[in-house]
Amino acid sequence: MADSERIALFIDGANLYATAKSLGFDIDYKRLLKEFQSKGRLLRAFYYTALVEDQEYSSIRPLIDWLDYNGYAVVTKPAKEFVDSLGRRKVKGNMDIELAVNAMDMAEHIDHMVLFSGDGDFRSLIEAVQRRGVKVSVVSTITTQPPMVADELRRQADEFVDLVQLITKIGRDPGERQERPRFIERPARPAGAPDDEPLV
Repeated sequence: MADSERIALFIDGANLYATAKSLGFDIDYKRLLKEFQSKGRLLRAFYYTALVEDQEYSSIRPLIDWLDYNGYAVVTKPAKEFVDSLGRRKVKGNMDIELAVNAMDMAEHIDHMVLFSGDGDFRSLIEAVQRRGVKVSVVSTITTQPPMVADELRRQADEFVDLVQLITKIGRDPGERQERPRFIERPARPAGAPDDEPLV
């Protein structure tokens, strides 16, 4: 990637989360942004996810809020809930159309599209963006069983980047999670102090 290359990231949130989880690591989104800012002019970093609206608290909300305030263009829509033929409650939240529309809108303004998804449905989108002279990289993984990326998507991309190669650059340091110690150490009792004397 040239320094002057205009880049846009398109992150299929649910797909990237599942891929990172299958590889056993958490993504540090601040580091992810820095990694691609170092590769050229990062014009946009889109993050797509569906939200279950009736839940008062969703575990993804803090992430969405953080991304929104830290350089990402967050695109959400309400997820649809339904009951399948076996009576199980399911949630459907496909963001493919939103991602595709944004990618087509951005195509004339960028040189390089980086798609974080392994979804084969995006093959025709990649082909359309490439026809407009844009290089397309797909980020997913083939190291899992089964692979998280559709073969046709990998073949269509100009470049395939296995997420495994990015772990050291965009993975969250496991030590960072422990922001405060788990226990508070009591000060040592001075030698010769009676046991019932309060410590300050």
